[in-house]
Amino acid sequence: MPPLTTSTAASSDIHHGNRGIAYGVGAYVLWGLVPAYWPLLAPASSPEILAHRIAWSLVVMVVITAALRRWTALRTLSLRGWLMITAASVLIAVNWGLYIYSVNSGHVVESSLGYFINPLVSVLLGVAVLRERLRLPQYAALAIALIAVVVLAIDYGRVPWIALTLAISFGTYGLIKKTVPLDATASLTAESIVLAPIAIGYLLWLGPSGTFLGHGVGHALILASAGVVTAVPLMLFGAGARLVPLATMGMLQYLAPILQFSWGVFVKHEPMPPSRWFGFALIWVALAVFTADAVRSRRRFVAPVE
Repeated sequence: MPPLTTSTAASSDIHHGNRGIAYGVGAYVLWGLVPAYWPLLAPASSPEILAHRIAWSLVVMVVITAALRRWTALRTLSLRGWLMITAASVLIAVNWGLYIYSVNSGHVVESSLGYFINPLVSVLLGVAVLRERLRLPQYAALAIALIAVVVLAIDYGRVPWIALTLAISFGTYGLIKKTVPLDATASLTAESIVLAPIAIGYLLWLGPSGTFLGHGVGHALILASAGVVTAVPLMLFGAGARLVPLATMGMLQYLAPILQFSWGVFVKHEPMPPSRWFGFALIWVALAVFTADAVRSRRRFVAPVE
């Protein structure tokens, strides 16, 4: 076989990059459309939906892990690794449960706020836990975001606790995951293994008062599909992250809250008084400053030395 020419190699890189972007877009679009899915599981309560999501995620992830032969990483995971997985599992369960509750109780817009500010919360966690130093634009972005939260708290008449809890739980989850030597597939399998006994125990405790067996085959199948809804975007994200730079995936992450916000405003018609629009506009300004600084910093880092 003849060696690849420079143009052929460049074409291959572009192809892989485009495929990676497509995977990333697919993941974030699916996550952005999830608010349309959870109401379909009514009349199941939020705790029951969460329990089914965890239980069926275990089934799906066991099948995927077996097909990919990824059991070795789980068998060799240290005690410290399993402790980290347990901590991550608790955080993601809180995040999932609160998000399901927020969507099914008419707080889609506020939940989208949580994922808008999540990158900024991750920066704060980096400073507090990893002792990272902030650049001036990052300070500016955080200051604008803080003002936005104050504006929104005044608008809501309370601290936007749903948004803040979603952002902090997911940001901390991401921070812990950095210390776990597992890929996305094996990690979600491990988290499902940790959480599944509690979820299955809760479903058994519900018994006849649960909705799985009493509302027809269609309802049972929709509840079971929660495992697929959880696994598919994660697999797409993992595939995309291997093909494109993390910075590119970081840009794509805003697709999810944009779609969630749009669903809440334009489909569910949640109230958006001028003060709330102003608060969200401040958040978007903060993200624009943050993103522009990240792009500029990355270009400076990868720029060739003359």
